[in-house]
Amino acid sequence: MQLSAANAAVQATPVLRIQDVSKSFGPVAALKHVTLDIYGGRVHTLLGENGAGKSTLIKIIGGLYPASAGTMLLAGEPYRPRTPMDAGNAGISIIFQELSLSRNLTIAENIFAAREPAHFGFINNRRLYDEAAGLLQRLGFALDPRTPVGRLSLAQRQLVEIAKGLSRNARLVVMDEPTSSLGDSEVELLFTIIERLRAAGVAVIYISHRMDELMRVSDVITVLRDGEYVSSSRREETNINELITRMVGRPLNNVYPPRTVPAPPAETKPILQVSGLSAPGVFEDVSFDVRPGEIVGFFGLVGAGRSDVMKALFGRQPVAAGQIRIDGQPVSLRHPNDAIKRGIAFVTENRKEEGLVLRHSVERNIAAVRYAGLAPALSLARPRAERQTASEEVERLQIKTPSLLTLASALSGGNQQKVVLGKWLAVRPHILILDEPTRGIDVGAKFEIYRIIRELAAQGTAILLVSSELPEILGLSDRVVVMHEKQIVTTLPRQGLTQEIVMMHAAGAQGHAGEVTP
Repeated sequence: MQLSAANAAVQATPVLRIQDVSKSFGPVAALKHVTLDIYGGRVHTLLGENGAGKSTLIKIIGGLYPASAGTMLLAGEPYRPRTPMDAGNAGISIIFQELSLSRNLTIAENIFAAREPAHFGFINNRRLYDEAAGLLQRLGFALDPRTPVGRLSLAQRQLVEIAKGLSRNARLVVMDEPTSSLGDSEVELLFTIIERLRAAGVAVIYISHRMDELMRVSDVITVLRDGEYVSSSRREETNINELITRMVGRPLNNVYPPRTVPAPPAETKPILQVSGLSAPGVFEDVSFDVRPGEIVGFFGLVGAGRSDVMKALFGRQPVAAGQIRIDGQPVSLRHPNDAIKRGIAFVTENRKEEGLVLRHSVERNIAAVRYAGLAPALSLARPRAERQTASEEVERLQIKTPSLLTLASALSGGNQQKVVLGKWLAVRPHILILDEPTRGIDVGAKFEIYRIIRELAAQGTAILLVSSELPEILGLSDRVVVMHEKQIVTTLPRQGLTQEIVMMHAAGAQGHAGEVTP
């Protein structure tokens, strides 16, 4: 249902009116006759599965794509941006989910790229860094503007992306999954910023797959499905179950599928044992084990060291002390190839830079690991084998792609993540590391990934699950390892565990309790 003007309006005229907008890429219709009014002083959330048309719509608003049909009015005037610069000059700021920062530039240089303060035709570096420092301070971001972006964590880069988007005096701010890489404290900071924007009369378009988050921050929620408008509702007039049903076209019960076989008992011999693993300044004295068929969740606040531990297990983070055993045998994992040979797979949190070759096809990305060492004598069989493997994983994970030959860069973020997962599932790993596997993925796609995780565990795969979403950790894990300040503070059995207990340990409220195994 469309909201009436009386219900939706905070200001008499919409900041942005989208009328009958469509977008096609060749024969593929990404958007079909979408009509929306966006008002100042409101947070208008766009909700839909990956491929529903949300990103296409905001790219049209932001001047990256021209609309194939339809019109837009900005403050009542015709609005036809041809470039992102046109959109920025018109007072529209876009904060994209996929980071658009240059790693070799500093934070300040990224924030003011192509808009650097100048003096007599030369960049005024002192003013550049002063203005960046002032902006970061006003936003509450504890970052040094002179730091190269390449040295930042993914969460810190997300904060820089947000600062970049808010560096303009915008009348409309579009946020595409702005919290996907942030911890709880950074999310709270962002919500405070959004409240300031709302109070100042700025219009906000917000995209998120985190249902509890959007129910907190939204004023109006619009659902898109298969490129078409489905409904708009005031937040207080709807609920999560209703929105999910509209979004996927069917009800989804039991988002976290139950185990099909019991969790392995405590006396089961571990497949992976980690003892006293340390990398000074990165993590200290990390010890845990994982049994075949077990899902062990890792939780901690940003900077706790979870992802760094996973990188060490995959040979990407050097360690100074400690031991790793697989099937009881000590192993040396100095390079990802060492880990792969030992049956370890790693789904990274940073799919764009570390998980995919964006200029390669879906087929080549999925087959990249499995056929990397194929002998030259078998090279004639490789294309057919790659095609078969990719086809199986695309069907298994329900990856939405026009074809196997489509470039990975052309897929939505959620489907890119499923390609990364498919790449590793194709090698049939014994130990699967999942670092934020559902980052930026819609509820329907999450359900499919959860189902696959359950299937893999039932087949005996040991799974290490890193997630910033506590419901996800509690919904899937058999045990939960909690990290705080680069150390493991406790390991807790899932039974009877609550979010409050986990958060107390993650925040250091319980002290360093050591490891407790059931």
